[in-house]
Amino acid sequence: MSCCTASLTPQEIRIQKEQSGELGFEEIQKGRERVYKILNSFRGTTPRISLDRARLMTESFKETEGQHLTLRWAKAVKHIVENIPVYIGEYDIVVGRCDGNPGRHGIVYPELDGSYLEEAIDILVNGNNPYIVSDEDVRVIKEEIVPFWKGKTLHDALVAALPEETRKLIFKDDLFFQKYIVTQTATLRSSLQWVHDYEKVLKRGFKDIKREAEEKLAALDPLDPKDNIEKKPFLEAAVIICDAVITFAKRYAKLAASMAEKESDEKRKTELLEIARICEWVPENPARTFHEAVQSVWLTQVVSRLEQNIGAVVGNGRMDQYFYPYYKKDIEEGRITDEKALELLESLWVNMAQFVNMKVSPAGAAFTEGYSHWEALTIGGKTPDGRDATNELSYLILRSKREFPLNYPDLAARIHAQSPDKFIHEISETIKEGSGFPKLMNDEEIIPLLLAKGASIEEANDYCASGCSEVRMPNRDTYTSPCAWVNLGAVLEMTLNNGKLKSFNNEQIGPKTGDPRDFKNFDELWDAYCTQQEFILKHTFIQQYVVDKLRTKYLAAPLASVLHDLCMNDCKDLHSGDIEGGINLGFYDMLGFGTVVDSLAAIKNLVYDEQKVSMGELLEALDNNFEGKEVIRQLCLNAPKYGNNDMYADSIGRNIEAHAIKFSQKYSTAFGGELDVRYVPVTAHIPLGKIVGATPNGRKAGMPLADGGGPSHGADTKGPSATLISIANTKCMGAKERAARLVNLKLTPSTVAGEEGTRKLMSLIRTFCDLKLWHLQFNVINRETLLAAQREPEKYRNLLVRVAGYSAYFVDLSTELQNEIIARTEHSF
Repeated sequence: MSCCTASLTPQEIRIQKEQSGELGFEEIQKGRERVYKILNSFRGTTPRISLDRARLMTESFKETEGQHLTLRWAKAVKHIVENIPVYIGEYDIVVGRCDGNPGRHGIVYPELDGSYLEEAIDILVNGNNPYIVSDEDVRVIKEEIVPFWKGKTLHDALVAALPEETRKLIFKDDLFFQKYIVTQTATLRSSLQWVHDYEKVLKRGFKDIKREAEEKLAALDPLDPKDNIEKKPFLEAAVIICDAVITFAKRYAKLAASMAEKESDEKRKTELLEIARICEWVPENPARTFHEAVQSVWLTQVVSRLEQNIGAVVGNGRMDQYFYPYYKKDIEEGRITDEKALELLESLWVNMAQFVNMKVSPAGAAFTEGYSHWEALTIGGKTPDGRDATNELSYLILRSKREFPLNYPDLAARIHAQSPDKFIHEISETIKEGSGFPKLMNDEEIIPLLLAKGASIEEANDYCASGCSEVRMPNRDTYTSPCAWVNLGAVLEMTLNNGKLKSFNNEQIGPKTGDPRDFKNFDELWDAYCTQQEFILKHTFIQQYVVDKLRTKYLAAPLASVLHDLCMNDCKDLHSGDIEGGINLGFYDMLGFGTVVDSLAAIKNLVYDEQKVSMGELLEALDNNFEGKEVIRQLCLNAPKYGNNDMYADSIGRNIEAHAIKFSQKYSTAFGGELDVRYVPVTAHIPLGKIVGATPNGRKAGMPLADGGGPSHGADTKGPSATLISIANTKCMGAKERAARLVNLKLTPSTVAGEEGTRKLMSLIRTFCDLKLWHLQFNVINRETLLAAQREPEKYRNLLVRVAGYSAYFVDLSTELQNEIIARTEHSF
């Protein structure tokens, strides 16, 4: 390793030993030969675009024109799983793929933005995260997929339905591209992040779910118009989708059996026969063993992926809870060891790693760098009756994350005031590994908010992580409409430029709020800011209302629906709108929060309170991107900053949130639900920053905005505890219209070295819990390592870092995003 530091993380030490030859592949892979053989077959390869799903979906939809949408969707999924090629690799023991070939692949969902697939080819081939697209793929896109979907997609419908003023605020003249002021995400994904009720699959199996649907179907009133027009097609779809899952599993059972007949190696023959037996039984029937449970959940997830593009990839839910009875029983009866359980779990991990969450639009590609993924797996937390839920499987999953360096799945640990010290210790040791796992979710913040939003105590206690930092309550949450991102940096610039944005040739975007040079005090500036923010929120809510109304006509999810108690009770598709008894929790993300807080604090301090510069001088410096104005920039950089437990800046942040929450309290979604204030950027703070000029916090034009709900880069100088307190200071604790705040902290490895460092990290985690912050995640890595990886990427292929709500290989990221991660404040205690 070309860097030299006082203390290295286990990940850095491992990479150093690999480079020196001190640690060979045999030693690294010892005890995990199977999963490493699978991993080595695709790690570092460029993923392929897979069109089987899109082609088969198109074939089915051509045949079902005019039918009930949910019924069409179920028939389409059935057609896909009956005809998509099936494949079992030579080392697989957990089987199932969305593609009939080995290796990494991303699948296409033409119902979202199929009209623009031709335009997307260049992005897929030449983007930051490229895909292999063959000449035959191009032909299929141009000749088979695009001609059918042109004018029929959700994207086409949304563009046509938006009021002109809102459409112009969102889209450029080429409607494939967005302006990044208010950014719609509804056509980038079929659904928000989602988690199925896997316990239902494991305990009942799809045969029993099908029986329930058939009984409901038989009980319908044959004379009732509603039963005939709405409930009957939904229940028919439920029967078809259950059959589809069962059929898919049996195709793998048949393939495994046929492979066993030809297999000469007796050990592999036995494995293939076991795969055939298991797939013949689950997920049609209840799982009886740990192996059956793992296989059942995975096949359910594969069909879910084929059904729809869930925004953050379908979540794993509380795996240490629903798998635990099968693990415990197998351990007690001597059927399994911890090593075998790990092999099954890690076989699941490498299966997930071969499915790439592909985005075909420019916005989707820009916001999800590093082949991003969020198949969140939740451990810890509380049981529905309020007890600590940590068990042996929780620790086994943490062990896997330390010993098997793979960025799949995205591990989340729920923390609460009574979380055992042992659990916090193991979490801290895993964080110290340096790969960014696990991210932390705080029961002390999340559970009370869910209760305030209408959940029962049992439902709130049983929540799971879903996506970057979101949460879900299976069988109670029903809102799936993807929501918008608000560029607060643009709001600020419009405030300082009388409603105009420089990057759009000073186009009048927002209302005219006056020349800031004429403002007599900060209150007048603040009023102008609120007017611009209100304007942006108005159009954010308008686009969301239109999205809610449209999606019911263009998207359906029969599998997700049969796995949701309320959908089955109401005989309604999950995407159909208001489900009786459901909780509709939407949101909008405010991005660039720290940038704007610091900028407003700088103006208040420098222009009005201390009068060190005039508003005219400051605006001139911004217009010139601080060129020749370094004195003013240094004043801006040294003004009060969010992230240091300084109420001068933090109170401005609280006021920004309070203004947004007031708007949320007044206006609801099309289904009567709420849109909460959230701060989850993925990597959107980078492209959104490109349209924003220089800002009064000292940031130069085009640079990234502040990340998530945390401070600006380098602004938090008082240590990690002060940063966390500052974030707590800006929260409107008395309002329930709040949701996730994604927070990244970067720690130097020397800070957490040894047992003393572990104890310090445990204390910081307890502080996070006490402050009732929603989310926290860590990068523990040396700056020198990141710089060395930029210089010699071929030597650092295995270097994992925490990006946003996910971890990725550092060398897979764009230089811009690499620099943003390097620029994050390095904390020590």
